[in-house]
Amino acid sequence: MHFFKGTVAEPQAVGAAEPLLLTAVRGENVERPPVWLMRQAGRYMKACLTESEKILIFVLFDIHISYCGNSYMTLCEKHPSFRERSENVDLVVEISLQPWKVFKPDGVILFSDILTPLSGMNIPFDIVKGKGPIIFSPLREAADVAQVRDFVPEMSVPYVGEALNILRKEVNNEAAVLGFVGAPFTLASYCVEGGSSKHFSKIKKLAFSEPKILHALLQKFTDSMAKYIKYQADNGAQAVQIFDSWATELSPVDFEEFSLPYLKQIVDSVKETHPHLPLILYASGSGGLLERLPLTGVDVVSLDWTVDMAEGRRRLGPYVAVQGNIDPGVLFGSKEFITSRIHDTVKKAGRGKHILNLGHGIVVGTPEENVAHFFEVAKSLRY
Repeated sequence: MHFFKGTVAEPQAVGAAEPLLLTAVRGENVERPPVWLMRQAGRYMKACLTESEKILIFVLFDIHISYCGNSYMTLCEKHPSFRERSENVDLVVEISLQPWKVFKPDGVILFSDILTPLSGMNIPFDIVKGKGPIIFSPLREAADVAQVRDFVPEMSVPYVGEALNILRKEVNNEAAVLGFVGAPFTLASYCVEGGSSKHFSKIKKLAFSEPKILHALLQKFTDSMAKYIKYQADNGAQAVQIFDSWATELSPVDFEEFSLPYLKQIVDSVKETHPHLPLILYASGSGGLLERLPLTGVDVVSLDWTVDMAEGRRRLGPYVAVQGNIDPGVLFGSKEFITSRIHDTVKKAGRGKHILNLGHGIVVGTPEENVAHFFEVAKSLRY
């Protein structure tokens, strides 16, 4: 492997036959690992750069920046509600494209939230600054679950389809457009707990005392998320990531009952109608469950940084691609340190079937110049 210093690799030609990310997932020969970052659109970005800042980034990284839209913070001031920002087509497109226009990642992920489908399932919620998600009427009884409706994306979230269609046209196959959904257990956790949780005592009480009620809720989320993935794919998503953020709160035996079978149902359903759609599974803190994740049938397992990449590769086996897994905290380090960690991760991942990413989302306050450096180094890699 060798590296070209000081320049970002030229992006694929406009209208390229297929984005690099999709080619890499299939295990075909690629010159470098594709790269994108979870939460790459968000509060750390100054999307509207001054001319001097643009010149500085060009001199340091050879990145041409012509974009000068609203910064994410400016958009937050104008539209303080997260739901407004994530449910308005124009805002979703603008925010999703901010990192694309500045850094040219190989994946452009839809700006949205895993809870977005809940309103369409008769589960009222909000996302409150400083508090996070709030479920107004937590689901803890059989009668509560009975009130949950089937999700019809075309009716409930048409703005998601519209935004994805626009993103596909804007990105024009120079990168893969990524959709995402929440996994059934993670969605159920929010809905039973009433929001975020530290101990997950309410959903575990339900799981261990009245499992039939929880299984009924998980099945509703499973059917709905399978439909949601297909909807996203039909409207332009070229790969979809499934976030099972809270499944790792389960012991292995409970994961096998309350998460794994429902993830496998989703994958099986999607593959029946969209056999070539890459599905990525991310579960933070999944080191204790790693061997079980490929049993879902997903194409890519996204590792967090608590698993050594080489060890993760060995444990996952040769048939599944891997994504990750640099500690987001590395982006607070020196540029030399960031470079070293990128090289180490890519070396351990080996050639092919690897998407370079963080092991979690970008942390608020991350220096944007360090994100620029991350992409500069990543895109100059050569196997």
